[in-house]
Amino acid sequence: MSVNTYNFSARELAVEARGDHQRIDNFLFNLLKGVPRSHIYRIVRKGEVRVNGGRVKADYRLRTGDRVRVPPMRLAERAVSERPKGRALDILERSILFQDDRILAINKPAGMAVHGGSGLSWGVIEGLRQIFPKDRDLELVHRLDRDTSGCLLVTKHRSTLRTLHDLLRRGAVEKRYTALLGGRLERERIDVRAALAKNVLQGGERVVRVDEQGKAARTSFRRIESVRDATLVEARPFTGRTHQIRVHAAYLGAPILGDEKYGRAAANRMWKALGLRRLFLHAASLRWEWPGESLPLTIMAPLPDELSNVLENAHGSI
Repeated sequence: MSVNTYNFSARELAVEARGDHQRIDNFLFNLLKGVPRSHIYRIVRKGEVRVNGGRVKADYRLRTGDRVRVPPMRLAERAVSERPKGRALDILERSILFQDDRILAINKPAGMAVHGGSGLSWGVIEGLRQIFPKDRDLELVHRLDRDTSGCLLVTKHRSTLRTLHDLLRRGAVEKRYTALLGGRLERERIDVRAALAKNVLQGGERVVRVDEQGKAARTSFRRIESVRDATLVEARPFTGRTHQIRVHAAYLGAPILGDEKYGRAAANRMWKALGLRRLFLHAASLRWEWPGESLPLTIMAPLPDELSNVLENAHGSI
């Protein structure tokens, strides 16, 4: 296998208008072509990348005029293909729900990461850039966990990305998920307001926990139906914290079925016998109004057959 050598000298760059509100990790991906994403995340995490003289996290959003210092790098990495194969591209192309001149929405399959990194050579965004090579500014608007399926938005222009990020910050994008919780909810509606904080375990695994010192988080759960000893719910997150719905469901004492990180092993095993082989969490819809336009846009993603079949099996076994 061939070896690629990447040699970059230290540099400091000023962020131009077209980079305004872009995440620092995406900025570096575009700047450091050929450098493995895992290495880019590493130098950000270690504080070797500086913005206006200070350390930042990978999700820091740049502003016009920010000064970004990138450290010198000389790497030798085994060449790996970062291009998804034909079958994966076919699956991705069939998953497209909607597109126009501003956005592209897909029904992200469970098990597919939204972007490469952390040992993955590619994800949804790399695949879409290969499918639509003429759309040079495709960018993720938000993220979904790898094991979560459903509505995922991608923009075709920087200006659209800034608009949608502003709407997200103001809570003007309504997100609704479908989840199957391992337990019965006594009330039809439950509103969870519990702050969340990220933690890293000794082995390096990242987990999120309810912590009053963490960031404010709110999720509303609405019961759709009870199925055996579980509850099918619509979950609406009003904030966008990592693993928010999963942690808030566990906080209620009814973790999402199929959740190996925050769930219960015994319940997961029982539902696996009914065909559940993944996390039962699906991003069902997104709804917002473009500034200056009166009609809202709603994107809906049908529940995957693999999850619908689990519900049918559960009803049939009662």
